[in-house]
Amino acid sequence: MSSTAPMTQQGRVLAGHNRISTQALTSLARAAAADALGVEANDVRADWSDDDGLLALSLVSPIRIPPLGSVLRNPERVAIFGGSIRDRAAAAKSVILDTVMELSGAQLSRVDIRISGTAVSERGRVL
Repeated sequence: MSSTAPMTQQGRVLAGHNRISTQALTSLARAAAADALGVEANDVRADWSDDDGLLALSLVSPIRIPPLGSVLRNPERVAIFGGSIRDRAAAAKSVILDTVMELSGAQLSRVDIRISGTAVSERGRVL
């Protein structure tokens, strides 16, 4: 990704290009997804595709869940974790999209998430 917009420094306009490598953009997407889904970044796979000139991000990741025994004893644990897996994945899409666009300056058209498994945790995270 590159940007050709002029930049200013002490009143001067500086011409040039800024480039963000695909690897850097992928690392950013993996970190944003890991944060939103409550897992480690190295557990997230990110792929890019062209969507009519914009970037489409496809993610494959596990998602953190509470221990099932604790949910059976206290169904409120699902709410502590942010709701159902489906609801959390849907909410994570916009968080990931906004984070990647804000930090990289890239224009994304969409984020697709495929949940590949679960990671059990005792404590919930506020999303």
